[in-house]
Amino acid sequence: MVKKIGFIGAGKMAQAMIGGIIKAGLNTQDIMASAATERTLKAVSERYGIRGSLSNKDVARFADILILAVKPDQHEDIIGEIKSVINQDTIIVTIAAGISLADVERIFGLPVKSVRTMPNTPSLVGEGMTALCPNKKITEEELMAVEQLFHCFGQTERLDEKLMDAVPSISGSSPAYVYMLIEAMADGGVLQGIPRDKAYRLAAQAVLGAAKMVLETGRHPGELKDQVCTPGGVTIEAVATLEREQFRGAIIAAMESCSNKVKNLG
Repeated sequence: MVKKIGFIGAGKMAQAMIGGIIKAGLNTQDIMASAATERTLKAVSERYGIRGSLSNKDVARFADILILAVKPDQHEDIIGEIKSVINQDTIIVTIAAGISLADVERIFGLPVKSVRTMPNTPSLVGEGMTALCPNKKITEEELMAVEQLFHCFGQTERLDEKLMDAVPSISGSSPAYVYMLIEAMADGGVLQGIPRDKAYRLAAQAVLGAAKMVLETGRHPGELKDQVCTPGGVTIEAVATLEREQFRGAIIAAMESCSNKVKNLG
């Protein structure tokens, strides 16, 4: 049975998900989204050919799987608005940092099926990574249905909820760190005379290729690093400089600060 998918909120992440779901072959008439403004609603409806409404309740009534694509501080108001019209079999999916399964159940004030997820922005190009965990009311079949949606624009990983606050630091926010790395690498190339457009392309493709090596070979990143570092060569010289400048420590410290912020949001 094809499930109807509803989105409350139609921002960039919601649009990335909608685009991926449509590319995977789901009928556009089985997707509905709400937005805060007529302008956004019209733009999204016209771009994707889906149903739209300014009423969150309309979407809540429509959906078998309802995705709350809103900021963390909006969940209380949104859930308060829709909880009287939710069907008992509707699956509630959150995508915001810091919103726990217990938070969802508390705000609804009634038994609901919910899945907590944390996708990231590379979903926009079909290379997203989403961590997810269900509450006890979700069956294996229902969880697989949610996973199938997220597979339309990337990969998924099931985690215990106690680990979910750490996910933004490693996959949710981390694209920003990688963009900074690419920018810094490109700046280094420009400093040495490489045209900027070519420098960005060289740096970005190197990052993409290195990531694929980790994923497709299954080898430890340290082993792959060692393969590039010949004794007394140029790469080990660069690696030694990164170690002296505390490259790894800076990344780990950034991740810790990100996770602490997530916990404060909760």
